[in-house]
Amino acid sequence: MHTLYSVKIRNGVKYIMKRLLLIGAGKGGTALLEVLKETEQFHIVGVVDKNKNSLGIKKAEEFSIPTFHEWSTAYKKTNPIDIILEVTGNAGLLKKIRETIKNDTITLIPSSVASIMFYLIEEKELLIDEVIQHNMKLDRILNSTHDGMIAIDREHKITLINKRAEEMSGLLEAKALGRKIEEVLPTSKLPRVLKTGVTEKNRRQIIGEERSIITTRVPMYMGNRIFGALAVFRDITDILNMAEEVTNLKSIQQMLEAIIQSSEDAISVVDENGKGILINPAYTRLTGLSQEEVIGKPASIDISEGESMHMQVLETGESVRGVKMKVGIGKKDVIVNVAPVIVDGKLKGSVAVIHDMSEIEALNHELERAKQIIRTLEAKYSFNDIIGESEEMKIAIQQAKMAALTPATILLQGESGTGKELFAHAIHNASKRKYNKFIRVNCAAISETLLESELFGYEEGAFSGAKRGGKKGLFEEANKGSIFLDEIGEISLHTQAKLLRVLQEKEIVRVGGTNAISIDVRVIAATNVDMEEKLEKKEFRNDLFYRLNRMPIFIPPLRQRKSDISPLCNHLLNKLNQDYGRNVGGVSGEALERLKNYHWPGNVRELENVLGRAMIHMHYLENKISIHNLPSLDNKNNDKIQGYQEEGFVKKNYNNQTLQEVLDKEERDMIYGVLKENNGNKTKTAKELGLSIRNLYYKLDKHNLHL
Repeated sequence: MHTLYSVKIRNGVKYIMKRLLLIGAGKGGTALLEVLKETEQFHIVGVVDKNKNSLGIKKAEEFSIPTFHEWSTAYKKTNPIDIILEVTGNAGLLKKIRETIKNDTITLIPSSVASIMFYLIEEKELLIDEVIQHNMKLDRILNSTHDGMIAIDREHKITLINKRAEEMSGLLEAKALGRKIEEVLPTSKLPRVLKTGVTEKNRRQIIGEERSIITTRVPMYMGNRIFGALAVFRDITDILNMAEEVTNLKSIQQMLEAIIQSSEDAISVVDENGKGILINPAYTRLTGLSQEEVIGKPASIDISEGESMHMQVLETGESVRGVKMKVGIGKKDVIVNVAPVIVDGKLKGSVAVIHDMSEIEALNHELERAKQIIRTLEAKYSFNDIIGESEEMKIAIQQAKMAALTPATILLQGESGTGKELFAHAIHNASKRKYNKFIRVNCAAISETLLESELFGYEEGAFSGAKRGGKKGLFEEANKGSIFLDEIGEISLHTQAKLLRVLQEKEIVRVGGTNAISIDVRVIAATNVDMEEKLEKKEFRNDLFYRLNRMPIFIPPLRQRKSDISPLCNHLLNKLNQDYGRNVGGVSGEALERLKNYHWPGNVRELENVLGRAMIHMHYLENKISIHNLPSLDNKNNDKIQGYQEEGFVKKNYNNQTLQEVLDKEERDMIYGVLKENNGNKTKTAKELGLSIRNLYYKLDKHNLHL
């Protein structure tokens, strides 16, 4: 265990920081150094780079961080270490580090992961910067408007007061924010709006030093929940002074133009007829439309997809917020807020503020796509997920573990349902390639015309419908990782020839291309067909088979490892319980013998199917699969329920009762008997019946049972 810790104290609280050694001080390493230096989770104990003049070494010296030119020296002098971050990309160095620290509790982060970290950190910083810039723009707009604005939260505390509100109310933002509005502005009616949830428009009010204002107060909602209230107000004196000027829409245009020209958000204004009267430069940059194309034209002139919110506001007189649509020549994704323009109590037009969301959405899309790729390229299973204690299965697993440590091509042979894909996942995860991609291909599921282009990719114009710029094949995608070719025996001789070239030359040629592309891919193939028969019929190339069969692994069928049926049942029942919402505890001894006496042509996949069907037919009071729950296992009638004739089943006279009536009577009698034996103890009764106490009470009421 470590005996030395790095500690940082902030606000009187001690924080234990992870001790980190950075190996690699190039451009990427320097960028990570600057980011990690600012965090409170890491203490950088040293920076390593063979180049004494590298940018990262100089930066570390500026930060007074120890520098080294050999990682082994740094490892010895900076121990204890929690994390080693290797960003050189040198596979040999990574291997040496991993061998050196294999007995230490040190987390090793290779350059492949570090590059993803750096990319995500950069993306995060860009998004944060976008938010900061947007908030600065919003603050600029709020403080440049002629209207005063004050907002409160649910606790009546002031959360917003712009400069115009400061001037009219006599309050200072620094002293007002966070205080209850009743304390600093007793005449405010915002608490009333917060309580009633009703908008109050154009109300007169006295604030400050006997200053009269006209105010509109609106509740602010998040979903169906009020989270605050906002007042927007204007000094009546200013309105009277402007009354002669603001007599028509042209005067309104002049007033608005001074406010919106400096805005970085796109703004458009229309008159009461929905004709454009004003746009700002940001609007032209966003939509690509000039004043000549907008002024005097219908409000819908800029819409690529969606309906005009200007027209909706003019029809209803109500504001709309957060509407998504596409605008302009480039069909930009935007969010639109539109409010009515009211003059002397009459609707004279509407104003829209348009926010460009395309760039942020594109970044979010790329981030999600990267996450999805990472998820889909991971192998899900390891050798711990392979259930089998039989000697035959142990041999297969041991061979697979040995094969995983070599770069050799592997051929998995076994019947359908034996778990070949499970072995492929486990081999990849046990190999040195486990941190790289794992691509799965079912050769039988892809048509012959598509398989070649899917495996090897294609160049632009290679065939009708080919994507512009061409497309990478699955072998290129799997570079440095593993590719699993299931049902390899089903590919055509033409594709076999191209696959042989990949295995021999370690390179591929795209469909329609001429240039060879070098690749480093571990091939794991699988088949459930008799390859010897394929070879005899000349349906499979001998040379390709010998290449694939360097490391053959035979996965035994279930009928050859009957001793594995019991642990397999327990494993599969855990999975089925989650799928079906049941709590089946196991398989009875008699049912297990029936399963062991079957020859299982469908192997483990068929066993899972049989257990699932048995569970579906089980009574909900049963918690173990019995022999009468099992479907027929004679391969002649798989839907036949087995067990009654063999047990000497005798048909009873149910006096024309329905199945539900018989089940209800049996259920009532069983619950009554157990409850009576337990002297009315409902908790004990529920436990014996395998029911929740709530479910027992429901059934007692259903059958009118009360002791």
